[in-house]
Amino acid sequence: MITRPHRRSALKVLHWSMVPLLVWFTLVTPDDVLPFGQAAFQFHSILALIFVTFCLLWTADYLRRGLASRPGPKLKGWARHAHQWLHKALIWGLFGVAITGFLLGLTSTTLLKAGGFLPIAPPLGLKEANDIIGQIHIYEFYLLALIAVIHATFHIWRHLRLRDNALRIMAPKALHRYL
Repeated sequence: MITRPHRRSALKVLHWSMVPLLVWFTLVTPDDVLPFGQAAFQFHSILALIFVTFCLLWTADYLRRGLASRPGPKLKGWARHAHQWLHKALIWGLFGVAITGFLLGLTSTTLLKAGGFLPIAPPLGLKEANDIIGQIHIYEFYLLALIAVIHATFHIWRHLRLRDNALRIMAPKALHRYL
């Protein structure tokens, strides 16, 4: 019999699977991989498809069930508001990155394929719109990365300052002894 993992367990896997992808796309752009050939660009594209799939899964989970985490009892005032704001900003930021990626494909002059096989959208050939959306996509992604850093810093602060075990909530059990 196959059982579904608990929501929190599934979100932990999703969360920690997205971290290296977020780091990768923060440090490596398509222009960086192009000099290494088509295979490197293809690899980058497949990673992007995986990342976007994760973004959409997380957004769908949020829309269906709301936030998985609640602020702990030790969070008061600004920290309580920041907790909810940071999580929602991350989820909507992930969704925004996926949408602007789709819009890049839609406004492109050629058919773009995610992972080299999945058509993103029918190309409308809107060069000016494509340039604008491309800039939005880039700035939006780096803003998302900044929010992720603030999110991580917030949870480290909670764990160290409030001693509320905030890091244990999302860390795999194998790492709990180090926290």
